Amino acid sequence: MFKSPNRILGIIFGAVYILVGLWGFTVTSTVGFMTTSGELLIGVFEVNPLLNVAHLILGAALLIAGLAGVMAAKIANGTVGALLLVVGIVGFFIVDTTMNVLALNTADHYLHLVSAVVLVAVALAAERTLTSDAMAPAEQRAQRRTSDTD
Repeated sequence: MFKSPNRILGIIFGAVYILVGLWGFTVTSTVGFMTTSGELLIGVFEVNPLLNVAHLILGAALLIAGLAGVMAAKIANGTVGALLLVVGIVGFFIVDTTMNVLALNTADHYLHLVSAVVLVAVALAAERTLTSDAMAPAEQRAQRRTSDTD
């Protein structure tokens, strides 16, 4: 369907994050929206309704960008990856505190870090030439195309 690594990854990660967000609501019906200790998803990952909503938003952003185009997917992968990197790192410092409004546990931190590394790596490594061409003004792109055919 798509040949772009950024689009493929955005669509796959987006769909997975949406499914995780929806699945999370099946185990958090008795948990407060921003409680610091949630329920376990698949017996490992702690979730609360706020984290479920976050998963749905991030998943939708990745999926929509992946379906929209290469540049959109590249930007979304990099942005969501950077956000997950921050959440993964900060999570280690806020666990067991009142600031842990996403009810994160250690397994969540590692999963967020792995997701972040994959998303950022693909955003930075794949379609590198696209960035300079897509960001150039239309006149420069047209000029390059005519000089390429000469």
